[in-house]
Amino acid sequence: MKLLLISLLSLSAIASSFAEEAAPAAPAAPAAPAAAPAAAVTKLKLGVLPAVMKFDKASLEVKAGAKVMLLFINEKCPLQHNFILVKPGKLADLGALADKMLTDPQAMAKHYTPESPEILAHSSKLIGIGQSDIIEFTAPTAPGDYPYLCTFPGHWRLMNGVLKVVP
Repeated sequence: MKLLLISLLSLSAIASSFAEEAAPAAPAAPAAPAAAPAAAVTKLKLGVLPAVMKFDKASLEVKAGAKVMLLFINEKCPLQHNFILVKPGKLADLGALADKMLTDPQAMAKHYTPESPEILAHSSKLIGIGQSDIIEFTAPTAPGDYPYLCTFPGHWRLMNGVLKVVP
């Protein structure tokens, strides 16, 4: 119990560092375009809704080519989940590969992450209640809607969303 409390406090501290940057900003007056610093990182936070098998956000938004640090957090859901970002139009294809992993004896060791060239980014592990994972990737350079999903078998049909990549 003490370990769970310590884990939750640590998780809370990590999440709070993402909260300020992940919140949508108020519209600003148009300004002259400025180059983004090379080290700029877009911080996003994505959680899991307990007992619903859904992500807490149906969509996220990033600029094309941005460096992204995504805090994937499971505060209260007793089920395990992962995060997979795929190419546009490939949600069902990856979902089908995820379902096929039920017959793979190594599926749990692979954290139910199927092998596919359609995957652009993924979590390093399945996360359970009170756990998190930080996923770092570079957003695609082509604007568009990039699906994300949980590939634990059966979850992907309800547990998916869209990363909107904007110019």
